[in-house]
Amino acid sequence: PTATRSGGGKGPRKPITPVKVSHGRAKGPIVLFAVVGLVAVGIIGFGAWAAFQGSKPWEERADAISGIVDYRKKDPELVKGSNHQPGPIKYTISPPVAGPHNQAWQNCMGDVYTEPIANEHAVHSLEHGSIWITYRPDLPADQVAKLAGKVQGNEKMLMSPYEGLDKPISLQAWGYQLKLDNADDSRIDEFIKTLRVNASIEGPTALCNQGITATGTTPHDSGVQMPTQ
Repeated sequence: PTATRSGGGKGPRKPITPVKVSHGRAKGPIVLFAVVGLVAVGIIGFGAWAAFQGSKPWEERADAISGIVDYRKKDPELVKGSNHQPGPIKYTISPPVAGPHNQAWQNCMGDVYTEPIANEHAVHSLEHGSIWITYRPDLPADQVAKLAGKVQGNEKMLMSPYEGLDKPISLQAWGYQLKLDNADDSRIDEFIKTLRVNASIEGPTALCNQGITATGTTPHDSGVQMPTQ
């Protein structure tokens, strides 16, 4: 039967179209929450991994740097330290990373030397926990500037040009060496972070000031009494 309007008799009512209600879930918010959750898990996971890495002994972190040479393992006699000798010393590793050295260290208070320095003084600086960055004299100026930016103003750091390198850049700490092709390599920062101060065999209080500031590859045996550290 057809429904009729009451009280007017103006004809049959138009049928009402039923409204369909969708019971499906909106997918947008679910996907968003899922993505946010994955990102959060990733951040937490990376933080835990970084904390674990940082908790490792520095020696393990050093040996994990790709390309590093650990002379402490290769030649334990070389890295004993405290062997002062006057005059020129012949080193079998170039640049040297340890061994006998001059009683005077090269000043290593973020010093950037634009001329070569004596191995004998630089090695003493390494014994005190310094990082010595060396580079070929023909390294492009922008590369030298990037290296200098990592040294200037930072105690236990020094750098100088070095003739005869088999790679453009070589990093030295007491008993460790890493040779690289360019100053943009992220391993430079990792080497510095891991080995600066830590590689000292005389403790963190070993001096870096009051050292030799003169350049030249011949050690300066001037007879001036240096501090005994």
